[in-house]
Amino acid sequence: MASPLVGALRRRYPQAHIAWLVQPESRDLLVDHPQLDEVIVWPRAEWRQLLAERHYLELARRVRAFRRELRGRGFDLAIDLQGLMKSGLLAWLSGAPERVGLGSREGSRWLMTHVVERGGRAELIGSEYRFLAEALELPVADFRMEVGIGAEAERSARVLLEARVGQRSYAVGCPFTTRPQKHWVEQAWVDLARELHAHHGLPLVLLGGPGDRAAAQRIAARAGEAVEDLVGRTSLTQAAAVIRGARLLVGVDTGLTHMGPAFDVPTVALFGSTCPYLETGRENTTVIYHDLPCAPCRRNPVCDGRFDCMTGITPEEVLQRVAQVMPHGEERT
Repeated sequence: MASPLVGALRRRYPQAHIAWLVQPESRDLLVDHPQLDEVIVWPRAEWRQLLAERHYLELARRVRAFRRELRGRGFDLAIDLQGLMKSGLLAWLSGAPERVGLGSREGSRWLMTHVVERGGRAELIGSEYRFLAEALELPVADFRMEVGIGAEAERSARVLLEARVGQRSYAVGCPFTTRPQKHWVEQAWVDLARELHAHHGLPLVLLGGPGDRAAAQRIAARAGEAVEDLVGRTSLTQAAAVIRGARLLVGVDTGLTHMGPAFDVPTVALFGSTCPYLETGRENTTVIYHDLPCAPCRRNPVCDGRFDCMTGITPEEVLQRVAQVMPHGEERT
């Protein structure tokens, strides 16, 4: 969601050295970003382990070394996009004389030279980052998400796809995330896959992490040839490459789904307990969200596990939206 800021910074400061500091798990999504000069990895796990084992002197030594490394780059500006104490501390460690925090909390505002309160229209995707960009007087005319994919990820994803779907066009399904109230019904995925295969000639390639394999296998077993199960078999960047080559993406509120509009892939996003956006900025991306009295409940469901907001979304409703976002000529005749 924050990736458009890189392009906005580049347009405002074309000669600047732009770096993004991240935790290790986010590195691969940024290392091939065409507008970034550098990705700096914060070794969070190592620091936490040293703290847990009470190796305070070694921890202090590593923090000082990391601070020297950051300050040696001579940063002029640090932008804290999380607004947390940990991110604020890292911005402060950078030594940048100007430090801007987005909605800084947990005391991190005291480490900033300027705080921009979170704003923008909540219904617009990435609106808080657009709001920040405007506050920083950055150009926002083409404020779109961008994910970098390296050549090796592209190649390995292509090999994997050729082995599973050959040269056929395909759709991507992203059924999984960390909370059950954000999931769609497994049988609904089966019915959707069968319809996409029968009427559009598109197998549904499922993506997800290793912890989602059992659920993916249940869906694939019931859907038969309509599903190709790649859950737990791709890296994050390989999954991104699979999404970029898809004719369609259908997914719940998860990071992989948000890559659909980032790559301008026709996307149908299913939201229930969360509603991060309704306006996507893309004509070929649509959001299904049933605005029930209890929604969005976020992390505190009150429906006794029924998850009416998600179970109320039918395959027929999804297919109607698919017909709206898919380019003409995709339907099998």
